[in-house]
Amino acid sequence: MSELASAAVAGGLRLEEHEGGFVWHVFLATPKANVLDLAKIRALSAVFERARDAPHLRAVLLEGDGPHFSFGASVEEHLPPRCAEMLANFHAMLEGLLAAAVPCLAVVRGQCLGGALELASLCQRVFAAPGAMLGQPEIALGVFAPAASVALVERIGRGAAEDLLLSGRSLEAREAHALGLVDELADDPRAAALAYAKRHLLPRSASSLRQAVRAARAGFAERFERELRALELQYMDELMHTADALEGLHAFLDKRAPAWRDA
Repeated sequence: MSELASAAVAGGLRLEEHEGGFVWHVFLATPKANVLDLAKIRALSAVFERARDAPHLRAVLLEGDGPHFSFGASVEEHLPPRCAEMLANFHAMLEGLLAAAVPCLAVVRGQCLGGALELASLCQRVFAAPGAMLGQPEIALGVFAPAASVALVERIGRGAAEDLLLSGRSLEAREAHALGLVDELADDPRAAALAYAKRHLLPRSASSLRQAVRAARAGFAERFERELRALELQYMDELMHTADALEGLHAFLDKRAPAWRDA
C-alpha cells in the first residue's frame, strides 16, 4: 500500500486507482454517515495535495462508501474549543481541491448535507442517484455555512443559494438537477462518473486539463479564498459568541428542539 493510501485509510478514506493511475477514486469510508471529522478532512487535504503533484492524473472521483455520500462535518467539532481548528482545516481542504486543478467528479447517493455538499459543489461535475437528498441544514443548528455562502452562489445563483442557506431545506436530486446543483442523474452514478471520465477526460492531456481547470476557475478561486477568509472571521468572532449558535449545536447533539433567545 502506498504512503498516500495508508494515510487515507488512517483518515477514514479508501483510495483506489483506475485506468493505470489516471483516475483516483476516493471513498469517504466510515458508513453509514461518512461524517467529515478532522481526521477525514486532513486525509482529503493530503489527497488533493498529492493530486496537485501527480502529473498524469486526469480525474478524481469522490464517493461515499455505503448508502450515503456524507451527513456533513462533525457537529461535535463545531463546538468550542475545537471549532476554530476544524473550520480552518475544512476551508484549507476545500482550497486544496481548487489548487489541485484536477477535474473532480462527485458521486452522490443518499444524504449529501452541510460540509459534504460544500465539498461536492466545488467539484466540476456532480452525478447523483434519483433518490439522493442534498441540503445545507446549518441554519437549523443556529449557524451558517461559510463555504456554501460562496460556492452555492457561484454554482446555482444567488436566489436559489439563499433559499437553501436560509431555509435549511434539502432538495431531492431531481430538483437539484433542475437548479444545476446536480449535473447528471443516473441510477448508477458511479458508472456514469467513470464513463464521463473515460470518454471526456482520459483522452486529454493531463497538463492541458489542469490549465483548463485553472483558466475556468481563475477568478472564482481567488474570490473564494478572499471571501472565505472574511466569512471564517465572521463565524468565529461574531456567530460563535451568540447564545443561539451554541444552543442550536447543543440541542442537535442532545436530540431536542432548540430554545432560541434571538441573541
